[in-house]
Amino acid sequence: MSANSVKSYCRRNGLSSEALEQSLPETVCENCGKSIEQKKGKKRKRFCSDKCRNQWWNSHLDQVKRKAIYEYICPACGKPFSVYGNAKRKYCSHVCYVKGRFEIQDKE
Repeated sequence: MSANSVKSYCRRNGLSSEALEQSLPETVCENCGKSIEQKKGKKRKRFCSDKCRNQWWNSHLDQVKRKAIYEYICPACGKPFSVYGNAKRKYCSHVCYVKGRFEIQDKE
């Protein structure tokens, strides 16, 4: 189907970009419900402020798409553990860190 066919169909049925913008419901903040003014040609806003955005994401951690999860084995206790966002971590806990760092030096 050509682009002109789509354009003429939209024109005949009142589906112009101006008509669609006017028919859109008023946007409200997903956190507090406050009205948000959308600007033409800009990305759709979901939140009225950074404060609301941070509050919403902190209360909806299950919806965060985490890609930087690393799997390691602790050299002190030998247990596997996973870490988010820290590719250089070695130990699973502070106790294992102290054990691994200072007990090895005592043996030497």
